Amino acid sequence: MELPLPPQETFPPADQPQIVLTDEARYYLQKAGQWAYFLGIMGFIGTAFIAIMALFAGTLFTTMARANPLMEGMAAGLGTLMTVIYLLLAVFSFFFALYLYQFGDKIKNAVAYNNTAEATLAFSKLKSFFKLWGITTIVYLSFTALVLVGSIVVGIGAASMMSR
Repeated sequence: MELPLPPQETFPPADQPQIVLTDEARYYLQKAGQWAYFLGIMGFIGTAFIAIMALFAGTLFTTMARANPLMEGMAAGLGTLMTVIYLLLAVFSFFFALYLYQFGDKIKNAVAYNNTAEATLAFSKLKSFFKLWGITTIVYLSFTALVLVGSIVVGIGAASMMSR
């Protein structure tokens, strides 16, 4: 079965030498696959805990509102907001766990059965994992820079109000 190549990817010409994996490299790939498989499963478990927390966030804030009447108006809104945030985190962490799990499962099989197509698919999952990690890093750094600039602007505004 021939796997179709993504159109945006460029590959070296076929006449170039191919990578040959030594026994040591195969061993390292097998061990990396085992750890990725394990971390993928742990990621699924963590995702389940985050999803469970999402379901109980509304109840938690409602209980806090009963204990503190000053929070009563905010509790429903905060509970809903926290539920949405936790569900988004669960979906987000699910994809990290999924890509790791798929890489681990496929690379273990590829090394065990010397299957090039399975190894190629495994590496595509690893690429997807790192692509998601890279996009997440860019978004995080952009958000951090935005918060830093916003904090500086608010700080300058507050300082100018105090000097009047």
